[in-house]
Amino acid sequence: MNKTRHRVKAGFIPAVTAPAITRRLQASRRTGGGSAGEDLRPHPRSSQRSQALIEFALVSPVLLLLLFGIVDIGRAVFYYDTVNHAAREGARTAVRASAQLPANADVLATVTSQLIGAPVTAPCPQGPITSATPPDNAAWLYITEPGPPATVETTPPPNAPGGEYPAAATGSCSAVNPAGGNQQLQVTIRFNLILITPVIAQATANHILITASAIFRTEY
Repeated sequence: MNKTRHRVKAGFIPAVTAPAITRRLQASRRTGGGSAGEDLRPHPRSSQRSQALIEFALVSPVLLLLLFGIVDIGRAVFYYDTVNHAAREGARTAVRASAQLPANADVLATVTSQLIGAPVTAPCPQGPITSATPPDNAAWLYITEPGPPATVETTPPPNAPGGEYPAAATGSCSAVNPAGGNQQLQVTIRFNLILITPVIAQATANHILITASAIFRTEY
């Protein structure tokens, strides 16, 4: 007893056993407290959350690229099918026999009704079909003879619906010569699809030009 008191008075602190330290650490973690000198290492759950955030930041650009890439591919497939269908419907309108023969405006209205949400214009309805690019997400319509040239035609073969009036060539547009006698007409649509995925857009010059045509024989 005297020895113990002597050691305490001299400043000697008895050694604490390992089980006692373990009990103190467990009690400190349960209460959320702890005095200076106790274990203050981060909780394993916090480390896992930080690691998950870092992994997500690294993977998210690739996931977003794949997501928008799938959207762009879906848009391209949709408009490819839609433009082809619109060309066929426009050709059917151009060649049908009716009390009032179809005109360019009738074909344009039919094609516009098929390409919902995409503006359609006919700057030179009877051609020529040039290599120029239509405006963004818009389409150009042409009604011509099969396999028209890329230059202005002053005396073309039958290249217009039967309801059109003949007209001379003007500027960069070919002359208008209404079809008859079961001649063939060709309806061509050129659609300029703008992509939204940066990498795919750069690889395709920021757009995809979709061209579709249909040839039908007139019923008049």
